[in-house]
Amino acid sequence: MNIDGYCYLHTNGSLIYKRAIGTDDMKDYLDSDFVVKAWPVNTSERETAWIIATEALALGAKKEQVMELKEKWGLTDDDAKIFAKRVGLEIFKDGDQFCAVFNDFINIQESQVGFGDTALEAIAALAEEGLRHRNVKKGEK
Repeated sequence: MNIDGYCYLHTNGSLIYKRAIGTDDMKDYLDSDFVVKAWPVNTSERETAWIIATEALALGAKKEQVMELKEKWGLTDDDAKIFAKRVGLEIFKDGDQFCAVFNDFINIQESQVGFGDTALEAIAALAEEGLRHRNVKKGEK
């Protein structure tokens, strides 16, 4: 994978991009106490943009900053359906909200779901519990 740079989520909620300089750049970000999560950025891969935006929003990045990236990267609600299918999710409207579910969805009462005003927000809401659980640093609860 060609890496153009790294995007990391700071503990203050800021999403920060750094151009790749060396091959060990990612290790520096992962070892830092102020980094919640870091992602390699490949601007030629659509899925990378969706993963960064979804996970950053789910992990507490400033919403307005993620929405700016959503616009810059052209992450539309229609595009979200393509991404969702590739990663084993489904997106549909439930009233005036988008709903994101796993492929084994039964119904809203019995299955894990995520809701949002946009498809991105719905996918992030669905991912939030699992991501927060996996990204808690040792010693934190």
